[in-house]
Amino acid sequence: MVNKRKIFIVSLIAVSVIAVILLPFVSGPDVRRDPSRTAEDRIVVIPLNGTVQEGQGGLFAVGGITPRLVYSQLERAAADQSIKGVVLRVESPGGSIAASQEIAYMIRDFEKPIVVSMADMAASGGYYISAYAQGIVAQPGTITGSIGVISTLMDLEGLYEILGIEVETIKSGKHKDMFNRALTEEERAIMQNFSDEAYDQFVGDVAEGRGMTVGEVRELATGEIYLGSRARDLGLVDRLGGTAEAIDYLAELNDLEKPVRYEFPAPSVFDQFFTFGFQVFAKFEKALLGPELIKLEMLREGVPPDIRYQLR
Repeated sequence: MVNKRKIFIVSLIAVSVIAVILLPFVSGPDVRRDPSRTAEDRIVVIPLNGTVQEGQGGLFAVGGITPRLVYSQLERAAADQSIKGVVLRVESPGGSIAASQEIAYMIRDFEKPIVVSMADMAASGGYYISAYAQGIVAQPGTITGSIGVISTLMDLEGLYEILGIEVETIKSGKHKDMFNRALTEEERAIMQNFSDEAYDQFVGDVAEGRGMTVGEVRELATGEIYLGSRARDLGLVDRLGGTAEAIDYLAELNDLEKPVRYEFPAPSVFDQFFTFGFQVFAKFEKALLGPELIKLEMLREGVPPDIRYQLR
């Protein structure tokens, strides 16, 4: 174990040194950030990649689409008077309910026009955060839709028995321990009602954002995934294409004559190094821990109910 830790530390140092050397070269100049072009109508492209979540997520998780990230990026766009609109490049299978809603409402209330450009996948919560945009553009092969709710509950009693772990629960409230054991029929009904309510919120917001009736959305909200071409026919997507088409569509909708793609300057070398180092550390740490230790850590932290707008 000691030798493994030594190898880990040496490897991390080596990777960090290489990263510091290479980052200045991979972050070269970009004509899209040329200050001489600021007189034109700049459309900032903001990438949003990963699971929609409130924070960093669970064990070993890095990155993701968070309300804090979206807020900070939109604030930058709002503060720059040369930026006339925003294209959000969304790549996400969805994620947590509240985070999806918070981001969707940020987009709804933003003062400048927003068009979403869907990448390989913008499904479930990834579609939710897109629904309030002024327009949605996807590739014919983009995976989208999956409008629905999925709940995953784990009954660990059998595992505890195998591991020889005895759990004693003291509770106040009839259903307080419902996620620590198998559900009763009454509790399954409670969870189904919970899921149905979250589903109704999803359907209602998509209907409002897309200018459709609740009935029209409900017919499509079966949890089914759609290719971008089919989603366009169903009214869930406006046009087919990539980022360039999304920029042109935003310009067309808002009478912008000279739209120019723009991206915010890359993070500093230090910020990139810090993020890269954290990702390397997380991967190495996970590699050093055996599967048994990972499971024990998850048990120690507890296994909360997992209720999401997410494609699985």
